[in-house]
Amino acid sequence: MTVLRESPWYNEILKQGLQQGEQQGEANLVIRQLSKRFGNLDPAIASQIRQLSISQLEILGESIFDFSAMADLETWLQQNID
Repeated sequence: MTVLRESPWYNEILKQGLQQGEQQGEANLVIRQLSKRFGNLDPAIASQIRQLSISQLEILGESIFDFSAMADLETWLQQNID
């Protein structure tokens, strides 16, 4: 088992899993914050948020404070989704 843990293949899979977990956690946090601010999110919007990268989610998390309406979120998503 030690040999497996030292392999580049194992470390790459572990790294990808950790990044995916971090991205999902960030997305869940942002969705909860937006839901608290604006009520339940449309599933399509939640899906778009779940597709964002970690850095995009961090920026969105900070931008929430500038949003006054759901339209602001929709505009942000249109401008920031690749």
